[in-house]
Amino acid sequence: MKEQLEKIKSLAHEELDKCESLDVLENLRVKFLGKKGELTGILKQMGGLSAEERPVIGQLANKVRSDIEENISARMQALKSELAKKQLEAETLDVTMPGTKQKIGKLHPLTATLNDIKEVFLGMGFEIAEGPEVETDHYCFEALNMPKHHPARDTQDTFYINDNVVLRTQTSSVQIRTMENKKPPIRIISPGRVYRSDTVDATHSPLFHQIEGLVVDKGITMADLNGTLELLMKRIYGEDCQIRLRPHHFPYTEPSAEVDMMCFNCHGAGCPLCKNEGYIELLGAGMVHPKVLEGCGIDPEVYSGFAFGIGLERITMGRYKIGDMRLLYENDMRFLGQF
Repeated sequence: MKEQLEKIKSLAHEELDKCESLDVLENLRVKFLGKKGELTGILKQMGGLSAEERPVIGQLANKVRSDIEENISARMQALKSELAKKQLEAETLDVTMPGTKQKIGKLHPLTATLNDIKEVFLGMGFEIAEGPEVETDHYCFEALNMPKHHPARDTQDTFYINDNVVLRTQTSSVQIRTMENKKPPIRIISPGRVYRSDTVDATHSPLFHQIEGLVVDKGITMADLNGTLELLMKRIYGEDCQIRLRPHHFPYTEPSAEVDMMCFNCHGAGCPLCKNEGYIELLGAGMVHPKVLEGCGIDPEVYSGFAFGIGLERITMGRYKIGDMRLLYENDMRFLGQF
């Protein structure tokens, strides 16, 4: 039995020296020291030894076990150290190499223009008001002096959820909500998405963005409207920007006007973009109709006001000299990266 123990010790040393992985090392531990291992098998035979041989063989077996355990521990530390060294070598960073350039995002032209318009109006004492995009017929039409079957609704045809709920055609609905809940003086702009069943072309889309403005106070006149819009356009386009007001009709304002800007493409000479008119229509405006004020609980004999609606896309196109509105929605980074 003594020879068997020496043989197990020698064989264990030999196989442990050849071991190249932690998995193989664990298999060797089980092979020599496990419950069904070779050393355990020898110890189970000790019952057949004499009383004099048993302590001698037991002491030798314990020494062999201790020796194998020490060798397994030493080999495990060596394998772990070698594995850590290889891992460090694989993860080594060359700090002299140039890093990966991080791309910094930019604001979309529509967002940048909207932010600048907000700053202009905030500087004039206006507040930012918001409202729902899914609106009732009352706020979208009737409260704006357009009862059911009014012909003016045809030019603002929208998407109907049902007979009484629509996707808003303009953010004027926010003006009505504001006047119902706040008494003059009122100075707000209401930016947001609006929807109309327009045919898509260079200057039209069924979804676009609008910025409605409203001022209600004592003594407000058309001159205040003209001055406010002129200041805005000069801040956005520069001091040489020229606008004009043309008489028009809107059911919710009286008198009403269309506001045009000199074409940024041809500077008034006429081109396909401005349909050879020299000016591009930017927005509609006018003095708030007395019926609209009265419907919101504001006395038109005491207060007056002006309102306007700006198409954000058209303002942006003029600012960045973009000839087709559709470019703003295509998400082509080659185009958007220019701004």
